[in-house]
Amino acid sequence: MGIRLNDIDEATWDVTIAPRQGLLDLGLEDLWRFRDLVRLLAYRNYMVNYRQTVLGPLWYVVQPLMTTAIFTMVFKFIGALPTDGIPAVLFYLSGIVVWSNFATNLMSTSDVFVANIGLFGKVYFPRLTVPIATVLTNLIALVVHLALFLLMYLLWILWGAEARPSLWMICCPLLFGVNIAMALGVGLSVSALTTRYRDLASMLGSVVQLWMYASPLFYPLSQIPERWRLLMALNPVSTMIEIFRYMAFGKGTFSAYSIEISLMVVVFTFASGLLLFRRAELIAADTV
Repeated sequence: MGIRLNDIDEATWDVTIAPRQGLLDLGLEDLWRFRDLVRLLAYRNYMVNYRQTVLGPLWYVVQPLMTTAIFTMVFKFIGALPTDGIPAVLFYLSGIVVWSNFATNLMSTSDVFVANIGLFGKVYFPRLTVPIATVLTNLIALVVHLALFLLMYLLWILWGAEARPSLWMICCPLLFGVNIAMALGVGLSVSALTTRYRDLASMLGSVVQLWMYASPLFYPLSQIPERWRLLMALNPVSTMIEIFRYMAFGKGTFSAYSIEISLMVVVFTFASGLLLFRRAELIAADTV
């Protein structure tokens, strides 16, 4: 005896694919249903990145140490740039921790559609699971970088360096949460736009390099003239770096107004990225 489709109760289906209900329908409830997929994708990303490397996860330690050494040699000993009284190694390392977290998340989420179009065209799952899994994978690097910074911080204190850590250190997770939101917003926007404009992917590397020089990694924001500091606040990464240094050393150049501007930029960027990404889902298979 055959079973007619109309006889099957709707509740027996695992997923009901329906038209989007509006521009703000982001499908966030689907992300929770597919949380196991997010975990598996995060594990896959980790294995793919380090399975065939010589040092493996030790790159998380080697990369910031090498960059800090180069910055110290070039900008402190050769360029003689000031560090606001902060030991040079800790000054550069603190900026690298914040910048690396931002740049890594931006670059790794900016090619979601191009890198996964074969998978997206074969099976249904919330596309946001891919960038979220990438961000979770990058949290490993962030934890290692923070542990390395803390180790160097304690060593310098034992060697007699002056440091005045702030109680605001307890807000460090919130600081990096905002930093990740900014990177994710930009990454999702670029990923969505590359479905139509493929040359954006090749331009992104140069843009990120210029962005780094516009952020106070190897110079303190106090060296920027007062009239330009609010303009620097339009770059939230610069504010995040200065706040992190204030948390660790009690020295940083920012104001409540600059924080407000940076937060508004982050909220706008993150919301725009989500909307563009969701819109690109509808056309990615035909345009990539």
